[in-house]
Amino acid sequence: MTTSSTPDSVTVLSGMYAAESEYLAAGGPGVATFDLLAPFFAPDVVLHQADALPYGGTWRGHAGMARFFLAMSQVWESFDLLEQEFVATGETAVVLSRVRARARASGLELTFPILQAITVKDGQIVEVRPFCWDTEVIARACAAPGQADQDLL
Repeated sequence: MTTSSTPDSVTVLSGMYAAESEYLAAGGPGVATFDLLAPFFAPDVVLHQADALPYGGTWRGHAGMARFFLAMSQVWESFDLLEQEFVATGETAVVLSRVRARARASGLELTFPILQAITVKDGQIVEVRPFCWDTEVIARACAAPGQADQDLL
């Protein structure tokens, strides 16, 4: 029997979520260094966010991930992980999280689920596909006061 020294998806993701918490607690983008998170992501990692989100689009590589975290921090004043369940734990892990976040622009606080399909190869995250239940509610909460109503016209 051959054993692998490559960490499984649960180990990689648990480490990444712990590093992300440390990164955010240290001040996040512009204050803390992305070096805390970099070891968990492959150099060519791809993150796909729904285009309807204020930080939507495709983010590539370590530089893209650093820019993504900056964009997130500009949108959310706080972003707290309340619960997390590993629904599937193979090469493609599926993680269901419940988040409480406060939008900077509006001050509104939301609690919402995010389902993430995350591909892990050779001990690093290579692709992330998050799915939010209601991107419109999130986008409206993150809009400056009055802007959400204008966007709906």
